[in-house]
Amino acid sequence: MPYFYIFAGVFTKCNISDYMFENLNEKLERLFKLLKGQGKITEINVAETLKEVRRALLDADVNFKIAKSFTENVRKKALGMDVLNALKPGQLMVKIVHDELAELMGGKFVDINLKGSPTVILIAGLQGSGKTTFSGKLAKMLKSKKGRHPLLVACDVYRPAAIDQLKILGQQVEVPVYTEEGNRNPVKIAQEAIRQAKMQGNDVVIIDTAGRLAIDQEMMNEIAAVKAAVNPHEILFVVDAMTGQDAVNTAKEFNDRLDFDGVVLTKLDGDTRGGAALSIRSVVDKPIKFVGTGEKLDALDNFHPERMADRILGMGDIVSLVEKAQEQFDEEEARRLQQKLAKNQFSFTDFLKQIQQIKKMGNLKDLAGMIPGMGKALKDVEIEDDAFKHIEAIIYSMTFDEREDPSILNGSRRKRIADGSGTSIQEVNRLIKQFTETRKMMKFVSQGKNLGRMMGNVGPKR
Repeated sequence: MPYFYIFAGVFTKCNISDYMFENLNEKLERLFKLLKGQGKITEINVAETLKEVRRALLDADVNFKIAKSFTENVRKKALGMDVLNALKPGQLMVKIVHDELAELMGGKFVDINLKGSPTVILIAGLQGSGKTTFSGKLAKMLKSKKGRHPLLVACDVYRPAAIDQLKILGQQVEVPVYTEEGNRNPVKIAQEAIRQAKMQGNDVVIIDTAGRLAIDQEMMNEIAAVKAAVNPHEILFVVDAMTGQDAVNTAKEFNDRLDFDGVVLTKLDGDTRGGAALSIRSVVDKPIKFVGTGEKLDALDNFHPERMADRILGMGDIVSLVEKAQEQFDEEEARRLQQKLAKNQFSFTDFLKQIQQIKKMGNLKDLAGMIPGMGKALKDVEIEDDAFKHIEAIIYSMTFDEREDPSILNGSRRKRIADGSGTSIQEVNRLIKQFTETRKMMKFVSQGKNLGRMMGNVGPKR
C-alpha cells in the first residue's frame, strides 16, 4: 500500500505541534547527538550526560526519585556493559537509555483481561478524566477489533447529563446502553445490568462509574461497594495525562483502595512532557494498558512501552503505523492495486481511495509521530484533521478521464481544476508533479524483479 508516499506528500504542507514527549524528545536527541559525535567517551562525559538526562526527565514532570533511580540504573548498566570501550559507545548508551525507558513504563505490553462470561470491566477515575468517553472508545475497540458484543452501563448517577452522554456514545459506536433513570443506587444498577447482559448475549459489560472533582471518602466507599457486588474481571483507572504528577498521586490513592488492574492515560496527545506516562508504573506497579490520543472515538491505542520509548528517542513507531494500516487492509483491493501499479496505471481515483484509507487510520498528528524522524522534521508545523482537504478538492474537480489519465491535463484543464477547487494553479501543478513522481516510485517497488533484486543484495552470499 502506498500510504507512506501519500503521508510524505501531505506532511510537506502540514505541521505537528503538541507532539507527545516533545520536550523530552528534543533534549535527549540533542544529548545523544553530542555523545555519538565523541571520538572517545569517558566516565566524565557519561556522568555529565546522565546529569542532563535526569534534568530532562525532571523538566518532563517525572518524579524526582524516579528520575534519580533511572539515571543510576543507566550508569550501572553502562559501566557493566563496558560502554567506554565499545566500538560505538554513543549508540550503546542510546540503547541502554531506550531499554531503561521501556522498563520504566512497564517493559512489555499487557493486554486487557477478557475472561469471564460476561467479562465485567469497571471504569474508575476522577470527574473530568475522560471516563465516559473512554468507556465508549473501549466499547468500539472491543466490538470492531475483538469481535465482542459489549454492553455499556451508566452508573454515574450524580453528574448532570452523564447518562445522556453515555447514550449518545452508545449510539455512535452502535453499542447498547443500560440505564435506570431515577435509580440512585449504582450497585443495584450494575447487578441488574450484568443479569440483562447474560439474557441478551452481551459478552462484555463496561461499567462507567461516578467520579468526583477530588478524592473523597464517599466516592471511595461507593466504588468499593460496586467492586464487591459485581466482582469485576478488570478494573481500569482512567487519568488525565495532562495533570502530570497529580495524575500519579491520584492513581496511588485509587490503587490503595481499589487495587485496580491497569491504567488508562487520556489526553496524551495534548501532553508535551509525558511525566505521567513515565512515572505512573513505578509508583503504582500497575501497567498502562491504553492511551487516549484524541477526541475521536477511534483515538484509543494499546500501550506498548518499547514502542513509546522509540518515540521518545525520536525513532518513530513504524510497527504501530503498519498495524493501523493493516486494520484498513483489503486483500482483494490490494491485489488489484498491485496490478495497476505494475502496469503504471495507478490513477487519481486510486490515489483518492488511499487517502480515504489513511483518514480511517486515526489522528494525523499521531500517525506522523510514528514515522521515524518525522516528528522532528515537522516540529513547528500544524497537522489538522482536514489536511487532505485541498488534495481531495483538486481531485474531485477533475473529470473521470482526467483522473484516469493525468497525461491529458494541459494548461487550460489545470486552470479549470484550480478554479473549481478553490486552489491556485501552482497547487494543482504541485499535486500533479508529486503524483507523477509517486507513481514512478511505486511502480518500481511493486515490480517483482526489482524487489527480488533488492532483496538479493542483502541475502547471504553463496
